[in-house]
Order: sequence, then structure tokens, then C-alpha cells
Amino acid sequence: MNTSTIADSMPLGGIAGLQAHWRNDLVSGFLVFLIALPLCLGIAMASGFPPMAGIITAVVGGLLVSRINGSHVTINGPAAGLIVVILAATQTLGQGDAMQGYRCTLAAIVVASVLQIALGLFKAGRLNAYFPASVVHGMLAAIGIIIMAKQIHVMVGVKPEAASDDLLATIAEIPHSLLNPNPEIALIGSVGLLILIAWSLIRSRHLKMVPAPLLVVIAGMALGKYFDLDHEHIYMFHPDNPILPHHEYTVGPKFLVTIPEDFTAGFYFPDFSKVWTAEFWGAVISICLVGSLETLLSAVAVDKLDPYKRYSDLNRDLTAVGVGNLLCGMIGGLPMIAEIVRSSANITNEAKTGWANFFHGAFLLLFVALFPHVIHEIPLASLAALLVYTGFRLASPREFAKTMDIGWEQLTLFVVTIFGVLATDLLVGVGIGIFAKLVIHMLRGVHPKHLLKISYRVEEHPAGTFVIHVDGSAIFSNFIALKSEVADLPVGKTVIFDLSKADFIDHTVMEFIDHFRHDYVQRHGRCEIRGLESHVPYSNHPLAARKRKPQAKAADKVKLGGQTG
Repeated sequence: MNTSTIADSMPLGGIAGLQAHWRNDLVSGFLVFLIALPLCLGIAMASGFPPMAGIITAVVGGLLVSRINGSHVTINGPAAGLIVVILAATQTLGQGDAMQGYRCTLAAIVVASVLQIALGLFKAGRLNAYFPASVVHGMLAAIGIIIMAKQIHVMVGVKPEAASDDLLATIAEIPHSLLNPNPEIALIGSVGLLILIAWSLIRSRHLKMVPAPLLVVIAGMALGKYFDLDHEHIYMFHPDNPILPHHEYTVGPKFLVTIPEDFTAGFYFPDFSKVWTAEFWGAVISICLVGSLETLLSAVAVDKLDPYKRYSDLNRDLTAVGVGNLLCGMIGGLPMIAEIVRSSANITNEAKTGWANFFHGAFLLLFVALFPHVIHEIPLASLAALLVYTGFRLASPREFAKTMDIGWEQLTLFVVTIFGVLATDLLVGVGIGIFAKLVIHMLRGVHPKHLLKISYRVEEHPAGTFVIHVDGSAIFSNFIALKSEVADLPVGKTVIFDLSKADFIDHTVMEFIDHFRHDYVQRHGRCEIRGLESHVPYSNHPLAARKRKPQAKAADKVKLGGQTG
């Protein structure tokens, strides 16, 4: 049976999907639960929220959103990419009062979720197309750097002297924390990080069935018992010579996760007292923008991994996530997205339908309701190790290399966005990246009138052939109309992109056309790209930005002059 036949016969969900595939989905849901539990706790605490907030979000994402979303095998829950946004909102709105900051941020999540629902209902599921790929990846890399900067201190058991909102000072203190760690806590964190690194190098599929985050937590709990972290105690230690003056270290329960014994005691309600302040609406826009972008990017990425080649309804997915976030904000949870790491694990574990997401949420609910004392034994350093590793993956040297392969201008945008975010905040940093992209385009000859308007026409020929002629410049900021019209073309036909008259095509448009071609072919259609031979690419990458050759323009002028004469 080929892939298309499987896709046609695969239940989309509901009771039929549960009856046909409950065994696969139950097993995958359980394995994803083992990954999600420590990540939910760590993300919540790194965001300045109570640990239970992350669990609440994953439970709502599993039990509710899985039943109303437009995807098939995605897992919904809190994500590392939102840590920076939520932590900044908590600190800004709380002004030193952690509880008020938490509750005011819940109110911002509620308002942001209403905007997300509206975006989904008004068919804004292609929101990610408005943002250049390098700028989005630069934003995520900056988030990874910020996560590492803050969590390295937790991993080695040291509280930095810098103010919590002074990012550059926090980064500058990393060497001091690494050279002067709390030895027992640093050992727990280091063991966790080494496990994650070692597990990433293992190729055995059977070993990979054991989630690395679970091993990190188990190892941390065992070391925590050995070091008696349940009880506070002080000891003397000098790293080089026991005869020299000793350093004093304290360990104890403050280095362990704390959650209420009663699950319902973890519910908190939003405080709308800051709703008329600029800081509140800055938090709302940041939460809505970053959360929506990550949800859409993750859903598209998961669709590419789905062995059955199913496609998510992005508008429905965005609406469903908005509904889930509305409930989370009302009862004390973090905002959620369609999370890529847990979703890819779900696919690897052979999940078939959205019921795997449901089961993962159900297992989380049962565990925290029945075994809260087990969570109390998890060291914070183990969770910090998970987040440091996650942050490194977002900002790894490989991301820089991949961006540089596309072209130097893409690497420039990537780096400019990173520094913009680190020096200011997420929204301003992304704005700086987009502005830099527009400046580069204008320096390359894009006329200002083409920055927001694209010139194209679609011709329908006999036998179901659609030819799309693109003139002028096609760049990230002007091709939304074209993208929307192309998306509405009937499947199973022939689509031809004629780019021979396009003066300039940027990487974002090239990437969209290439993805569209692959997807259209998967849906039993034909898709061709013509006219690229008349362009000069800015790098050897097949999807690099490209500019039309001067001789091609001259030939057109000669041809036009001959026709006029």
C-alpha cells in the first residue's frame, strides 16, 4: 500500500480513530508524557511561574486542544521559546512582586489568546509568511542564548548578583558561576547535561525509546537522595586544597521542585489591574506574536515528518491553541504552542492520531494528582540542564552554518536579529531584523513601490494548467497576496511558476515556491519552476536570493522596442 492510499484511509480522529489505533496512540502518549513532565516543570519555573503552571498547560493541550485542533500528530504544551516572553512579562508587570507579576501575566495570556482565536477565525494561519525565515530563526537563536544565560547559573547552584532583568550582566557572570559552583548541585546538573549529550550521539532505535529527559530526572533524583537534598545542611569545601580556607555551601529543599500536594491548589486566577498600561499590551502582543509564530512553524514542520503526508488546517490549529490558552490563562497555566520536540517524538513512537496528544495530557493529570511527592524529589539543576541543552539546540553553531550556506545576507539578518533581541527585547529585535532585510533589498535595487506590492498574474490554460507570471520584485513583504491565491488552486492539476520576468526574488519567496512544489506533487499534481536560468543567485544554495541578469533585461527591452516599432 502506497503512502497516498494510507493517507486516504487514515482516520482523522474522533471515536473511529480511537477504536482503530488506540494501542499505538496510548503507548506513544505515555512515552511523550515521560518527556513532557520534566520539560513542563522546567519551562514553568524558568518563566517565573509556579511549576504546576506547565503541567496545567500540557493537560489542557492534551485533553481539550487535541479534540478541536486541525492537526494530526502534534503535541500541545508549554515551550522553551516562550520562556523569555513570559519571564519578561512577569518581571515587568510584577515590579518586584512575583505573585502580582504572575497573575497580571495570566491576564495578558487571556487577552493574547482572544487575539489568537481572532487570527484563526479570520484565516491568518499564514502569519509566519510575513516574517523572513532568517529573522525568525535569529529570534529563536536569541531566545536560546537567553535561556542558557539564565539557566547555567541554576544548573551549577549559584544565584547571580546581577538584577534578573539585566541580561548582559547575567551573561557576564557565567564564568564566575562556573568557576565557583555549588559542588553537589553542579554535579547533578553536569550529569544531566552529559546524559543529554551522550543520548544525542546514540543511534540505536531501541535505546532511543527511553526518553533522555527521563534519565536526567532519574539520575538527578538518585544524586539528590545521596546528597540528602530533602534536608538543609551546610558544609565546608575548598576545590583545590582542604587545608586552605574553606568555602561555605548550603544545600537543601530549596534546590528541589515544590508543588502543592493537592492538584487543585495549583490553580490561580488572572489580575486585570494593569490592562490599561503600555507594559501590559506589550506583553499581550509579544505572547500572541511569538506563540502564534511558533505554533504555525511547528505545525508545518510536523506535517513534513508525518509518514502519512497529512496536512494541518493551520487556521483551525491557531484557533484551537487560542482556546486552550484562554483556559490556561484563566486557571494559572502557561501559554501553549504545537511543540516540535515532543511532536517529533510522538511520530517516532508511531502515533497515528490526535488521541496520542490526549493520552499524554491524561497521563500528566493522573501523575500529578496521584504522585505529587515524586515530583518533590526532582532537583532544579536537572531541569536546568534540560533547558540549557534546549537553549543550545536553538542557538547551536549548526544554525549559524545553515544560515550562512544560504547567503551572507541571510547570516547578516540572523546575527542582526540576535543582537537586536539581546540588546532590546523580542519585538524590537524582530523589528530591527525586518528593517535590515528591507534595507538590504533596497540596496540590491528593489524599488520602494515593490516593498509592499507584487506584480503577478495567473493564467488558466486548457487541460488544467495554471501559469503564474511574476514581474518586478518578489520579496517576503509583498508576496502574501500571491501566496494566498496559489494556496487556493485546485489540487491534482499542473502549476507553472514563470519567474523569467522577475527582477529580484528573495530567499523567503524561493523557499515558499520550493515547499509549494514539493507539497503539490505529494498531492498528485505537477509543478514546475521556469525562468531561473535568467537570474544570478547570491550563493550556491538552490534557494538563495537571486537577481535578474542585465542581459535578460536588455533582451526584453530590445524585444519590446521591436514590437513597438
